[in-house]
Amino acid sequence: MREADQTTRERIAAHLRETAASPSALAVEFDVTAGAAIDHVRHVAESLSASDEQLLVAPPECRDCGFSDFDDPANRPSRCPECKSESVEDPEFRIA
Repeated sequence: MREADQTTRERIAAHLRETAASPSALAVEFDVTAGAAIDHVRHVAESLSASDEQLLVAPPECRDCGFSDFDDPANRPSRCPECKSESVEDPEFRIA
């Protein structure tokens, strides 16, 4: 299928099969907001349940204290609940 014939979610899924990406990177690549990118990834994850593929998530991590036990590993936290730093890396997604 040509890329022009694919939906944004299909293109995101194809991209995540090739390489890991953060919501920010997906937002830039597919001209959507980071929040919309996360919504697309969550929907892609649901559609993968019928296949033998799965969405792998590297959770966000605080750059200052290393905290990575966030309640929702697929979300983009604004700050660390442990040290209150706003220097938190985005999660990364990949399909394997």
